[in-house]
Amino acid sequence: MIIYNVTTKVNARVAEEWQKWMLELHIPHVLESGCFLQATISLLLDVDDEDGPTYAVQYFAEDRTKYEQYINEYAPLLRKEVIEKWGDACVSFRSTMQVIGQCDK
Repeated sequence: MIIYNVTTKVNARVAEEWQKWMLELHIPHVLESGCFLQATISLLLDVDDEDGPTYAVQYFAEDRTKYEQYINEYAPLLRKEVIEKWGDACVSFRSTMQVIGQCDK
């Protein structure tokens, strides 16, 4: 399993609208690519949120091939949409992780 993580600092003046847009439009569009099995969005706690909140969106891909398909075929257009919609009101950085195990209670 591959986790594609996008962490975004959002300007406080648009945070509520951004969160709604992510949940109702952007994340569903990413999932429509068929490259990810599911996604979660989380609010980071215990961080400096004076300028606005920070969110982490995690997309779960079955394998690296599916992740790379998304990056090559879908990401450029979807990233362009984010920039056109939000400009500098949000700043993102991306990371990729491989799940190596899971522990349950």
